Amino acid sequence: MTLLSALVCVVLLALATVSFAADSARIDALVDDAISRKLIAGGVVLIGSRDRVVFQRAYGRVSPLPDASPMTTDTIFDLASLTKVLATTPSILKLAEEGRLSLLDPVEKWFPELSGHGKENVLVLNLLTHTSGLDDIPLAKEEPMKSAIQGAALQKLKGEVGSRFRYADLNFILLAELVKRATGAGIDLYSQASFYRPLGMAETSFNPAERLRCSPTLRDEQLVQGEVQDEQARRLGGVAGHAGLFSTAGDLAKFCRMMLSGGVLDGKRVLAQRTVEQMTAPYFARGGEVIRGLGWDISSPYSSPRGLGFSKVSFGHTGYSGSSIWIDPVSDTFVILLTARVDYKNVHQFNQLRAELSTLASVLFTVPPELREMAHLHDQ
Repeated sequence: MTLLSALVCVVLLALATVSFAADSARIDALVDDAISRKLIAGGVVLIGSRDRVVFQRAYGRVSPLPDASPMTTDTIFDLASLTKVLATTPSILKLAEEGRLSLLDPVEKWFPELSGHGKENVLVLNLLTHTSGLDDIPLAKEEPMKSAIQGAALQKLKGEVGSRFRYADLNFILLAELVKRATGAGIDLYSQASFYRPLGMAETSFNPAERLRCSPTLRDEQLVQGEVQDEQARRLGGVAGHAGLFSTAGDLAKFCRMMLSGGVLDGKRVLAQRTVEQMTAPYFARGGEVIRGLGWDISSPYSSPRGLGFSKVSFGHTGYSGSSIWIDPVSDTFVILLTARVDYKNVHQFNQLRAELSTLASVLFTVPPELREMAHLHDQ
């Protein structure tokens, strides 16, 4: 590293940490206010870049019970729908990268049970972008996956395939089964071997063993700890393509850093850069009103964690349990919010919390692009 490069790095570090106490106080106030309004019992906020974590803090308690333990930065959370982008989507894309399937495969190729039911135009790509025309259905207690496939076969598609955006867990329930049919292994085993172990994500799994470290979630007005909140995922044994994954903020930071680094982390490549670019490229629906990546959200009714400061190419996802991730490659920033959600009815206020956190992160912790480019150029 040249002297000039070293000086630029010092400047970048100074910019990232200047007035840290005052900056962090604004985030503290935002989360503490959500706790005081009983929107959440507590949570963990983590903000970082491809190189490092710049902010990490735990707030409140792991549940609303009076004797609940204090939240810690290594608390394990039910990630809910973040499962879609942390397990299912990368698994499908890695299989495509290896030539074991194609995103343009008709879904009937992998699910012959759908043949003859008017699903011939539905592609794997449409499942990933929620443009399949399928809607959610309740799964049977007995043979739930069989009921999911039968339900997909028998329902009439709504709208034109590829143009109608309808967020549906069924798309990702089928994708997880596709992974199993393509590899012979469940989504839990395949994602663990392909991503979590290579990235050092030791706290990430389905059906976590360390249940006592998990933040409880509300289910039928009762708190459950270490068991997936989502009923459909429970019927599938806790391992599903749409929900069921558990993790910590620190583990999720490793995944976000990998995404910002084009598929590699600490010298270990888990996805090709082209695959990451393909995963986060925009796919349009509703005449351009909705923009999705493959699995990832870009601009849709679910995009509250983008806030006001991140770029138009930023991407992320939310989870019903109170989790969200948002990643901006332009500003080299990601924001993770994991919470012990208490109020599930006031969706607007919860989405406002997500948005305001990302807006603060984009103001307080992003580095000007020209300075990042200077550091990059002088490091060549």
